[in-house]
Parts: sequence; C-alpha cells; structure tokens
Amino acid sequence: MPSERPVYLDYNATTPVDPAVFAAMRPYLEAEFGNPSSGHVYGRAARDAVDRARRQVADLLCAAPEEIVFTGGGSEADNLAILGCALAQLDRGRHIVTSAVEHPAVVAACRYLQRWHGFEVTAVPVDGTGSVDPDDVRRAIRADTILVTVMHAQNEVGTLQPVTEIATVAHEAGVIFHSDAAQSVGKVPTRVAELGVDLLALAGHKLYGPKGVGALYVRAGIVLEPLIHGAEQERGLRAGTENVAGIVGLGTACALADTELREGGGHLCALRDDLFSRLAAAIPDLRLHGHPERRLPNTLNVGVSGIAGAALLAEAPGVAASTGSACHAGRTEPSGILLAMGLSREEALTAVRLSLGRFTTEGDVWRAADALTAAAVRARGA
Repeated sequence: MPSERPVYLDYNATTPVDPAVFAAMRPYLEAEFGNPSSGHVYGRAARDAVDRARRQVADLLCAAPEEIVFTGGGSEADNLAILGCALAQLDRGRHIVTSAVEHPAVVAACRYLQRWHGFEVTAVPVDGTGSVDPDDVRRAIRADTILVTVMHAQNEVGTLQPVTEIATVAHEAGVIFHSDAAQSVGKVPTRVAELGVDLLALAGHKLYGPKGVGALYVRAGIVLEPLIHGAEQERGLRAGTENVAGIVGLGTACALADTELREGGGHLCALRDDLFSRLAAAIPDLRLHGHPERRLPNTLNVGVSGIAGAALLAEAPGVAASTGSACHAGRTEPSGILLAMGLSREEALTAVRLSLGRFTTEGDVWRAADALTAAAVRARGA
C-alpha cells in the first residue's frame, strides 16, 4: 500500500487547480479550440469564453471588464505595469519608488530600467513586521517620480501593506500607483477602487487556476507601452493569440474566489492559528515573522532558535513546505525580506513558511504540527 502523501502547506508557491476550474477549461482544450480572432463559429465560441472570463476577473476586483488585460502570468503582469508605465513616461521622469520587500518580478523590472534606461529606484524600508510606512513613501517621492509600486501582501511573511494609504500619498503627488496582488487576490478583498490602485497584477496559479496565465488591472485613462508587439489582442497591450483555456480557468477561479469571499467564514484563519498554537505549545522558543494581525489568513512564517529552516523541513518529510518564496528555492543565503525586517542572518535562516489553502483540513494541521514538532526535537539532537 502506498505511503501517505505529505501534508501540502505551500499554497503561497502554487495552488492545485480546483476541480471546477479544470472542468470549465476542458472544453476549450477539446471541441471549442477556435482562435478568438476568427470570425466563424469556432472563433466566436472562443471569443465569448474570453469575454466571459474577463467579466469574472473584473467582478472579483470590482472593476470594468475593459480594464482587465490578460497576460502569461503574474510576473508578466508586473513587468507590463512597471516597464509599460515607465516607457510611456520617459519624458516626464525617471524615478520609481518601491519597497524593500517586493517580489523578484518587481525588483528585476526596476533593475532593468536602472540598467538600460537610466532610472533611479528608491526602495523604502519596512519595520520589524514587514510593513511599509506611507510617510516614508511620501518622503521618497520626487518631482521626477513617475511610479510607486508596493505589493499588497508580502509573499513570504504574509504582511498586508497599507496600500490604500500609500495610493493616496502617490496620487497627492500626481504619481501612478501599482501593486502586485498575486498573493492577496482570492484570499482577502481586493476591490480596486477601495485600494486606490491604478495598476494591479494577479496570477492564476495563486488562486486555484492554471499556471501560465495572469491579468493586469489597468485603470481607465492609464497609458502603458506594450512589451509584446504584434496584432491588437488585449487592446494592443499584449499581442498574441489568447490562451483561451487558461483564461477560462482564471475567470472560473476568480468567480469561485468571489463567492468564497462573499460568504466569509474565516476557515483558513482558524486553521492557521490552530497550527501556530500547537507549534508554540510544543516549541517554546518558536518565533513568528511578519505582522501578528494584519496578514494573509493562510500564511504562517516561523522560526525555531538554532535550527535552520531547511534542516527542520529535511527532518519533516511528511510536510511539504518551504523556507520562503519558491522563486528562491534551494538558496543557502538568508531571505532578503527577513533581513530587511531587521532579523539577523542567523534568525533569518531559521524561517519556515507554512501556507494553507482551500483543501487544507483540520487533520492536516494536526499531522503537520506533530511532524514539525518531532522534527525540531530531532534537529536539535543532531
């Protein structure tokens, strides 16, 4: 009889495709295979599916369908937002304000602009919880600032940034505001008008949709320079024949998330807190990284003094988790996010990120807590 699979606690890295999403996608991989740009019945069916998905994404964000641009994922959406905004405003200024705890897609896009277009980038600091102070953003904005980009939720520790306040600061200075919301969309409300964002990026595989598809919200009136040139798909902002099945999957995932958020419940938050309570009771020197309250309902980043996170997980093969962002898997250096939060190198190396999801059960939490507690004992003994 096969052994039991590990408890999956790496939902921030990627989520499984929801069965309802898979079912919605399947016809567009089989009978409804048309090109949305074709004028015949096959093409019209595909076009209708893309339009429906656009409405579903827009509904989750409380946006207009025409403000949604489909992309090949969250990183592409971030790049289109940052590079597209910068290249469209080269004559206005070459300064960007960001934070010290951004996703690599944002960091690398900013570095590209520094290297090839002479931009200056100011990364404002965060406090010990990973939070950005809006006043630091205000002080960093200059006359030549053309963009402020601060993520909605930190992907390693789950801290929710004061995005609404930061957006207000940016707009008072006449600056466009972008937020990477890949980790928050579907987990907490992300209504674009309430957040005050001009640009917001999301990724399908972070909310039970397929990999390789994402979207960028572009507020009406915001001008971007396209990065992928060709035909006029996506209002000329993203050329290429649409990934119809992927887009349908993203739309369905957003519709499911919309229903889930409207129903409320707090199921994930309760499971996360139960996991932390069990670990803290068994491991007295357990430390919580990130904001204790203002954070994602599914995310728990912890450390055990004197035990490297990688060593702890190696002793707990019954738990599938990570020491941080999947973009840095296999690293031996401490997380730059945790260092920016003021942790020492030794403290940062102890970090383990445990992220729960839609299919996590109470039994999973119990199994994981027992496995990690036993692993801490073995790691200490070693």
